[in-house]
Amino acid sequence: MDVAEWLRDLGLGQYAPAFRDNDIDGKVLRRLTGDDLRDLGVTSIGHRRRLLDAIATVGDRHRAVEASPASSQSSLTASEAERRQLTVMFCDLVGSTAL
Repeated sequence: MDVAEWLRDLGLGQYAPAFRDNDIDGKVLRRLTGDDLRDLGVTSIGHRRRLLDAIATVGDRHRAVEASPASSQSSLTASEAERRQLTVMFCDLVGSTAL
């Protein structure tokens, strides 16, 4: 995982040098805490919150990929919400309740 690109996608590319200088890769990224981000120079609470939320998403996707490596492409989209129409049918036969 390219952490600098990930930061740019979040609109937080200004932190890429700090992440690079501190050897933060995809594996370490998933374990970062708010205190770690503060130590990296992320002083804005809003930026820390956005990063922590995005890190949680990265962790979820990584666990999904580990769970089924054969379907890695489908597991990335499985976390997206989906709306489907459902039809339920109920049948009752006359007198079947007594049985």
